[in-house]
Amino acid sequence: MSPTSRRILVYAERGSKRVFAGALAWPGWCRGARTELEALEALVAYGSRFARVVEGTGLRFAAPKEADDLEVAERLEGTPTTDFGAPDVAPADDDRPVLPAELERLCTILEACWATLDRAADDAEGVALRTGPRGGGRNLEAIVAHVLGAESSYLGRLAAPKPAVHPDDLAASAAEIREATIVALRRAVTEGLPASGPRGGKIWLPRYFVRRDAWHVLDHAWEIQDRSGQAT
Repeated sequence: MSPTSRRILVYAERGSKRVFAGALAWPGWCRGARTELEALEALVAYGSRFARVVEGTGLRFAAPKEADDLEVAERLEGTPTTDFGAPDVAPADDDRPVLPAELERLCTILEACWATLDRAADDAEGVALRTGPRGGGRNLEAIVAHVLGAESSYLGRLAAPKPAVHPDDLAASAAEIREATIVALRRAVTEGLPASGPRGGKIWLPRYFVRRDAWHVLDHAWEIQDRSGQAT
């Protein structure tokens, strides 16, 4: 399943109310909707935005033009988390060992997602984010703090220490958490992972860790862009 294949291989995670479609070779490029077809169409619609995420990384990505450019290679049964609004099931492809060259590729994608979030937050500084019809939605600082908090908690899925988020210095927190993430990811690939976390918590394999982390980072980066009027 080369990222340069003509048809892009994706998986569909189907809950009772929501479906996520994600590209197997491109962690972070994952969108949800009410039905599988709508999720695939949403994935296509965000293809150009994902292309901008990885632009300049040296990775070759060609955004699809239509849902027919995608091939569903695996369908997964979702969980209540899927219906809540987050992908929660690892595709079988994520069980494959990560070779050194691919580890670098995964780190590159994750770092590109972080850079996208940082740019979105910088560009939205001082801009009032649009709220929903009922006035909901976090402010910019709360979105960034939420993402950092999630990333810190995700480190437990690699049996790694979880740095604290310091609300008075989110930039320093981001640097610490991201450095810890890369270190933990490299260690997980080179040394392996235990069957469970220090307190019996669930472990994520490296590919799925990157998939889930990258999705969450980009989901909120794109939220910031949409709500601040940056999206094109």
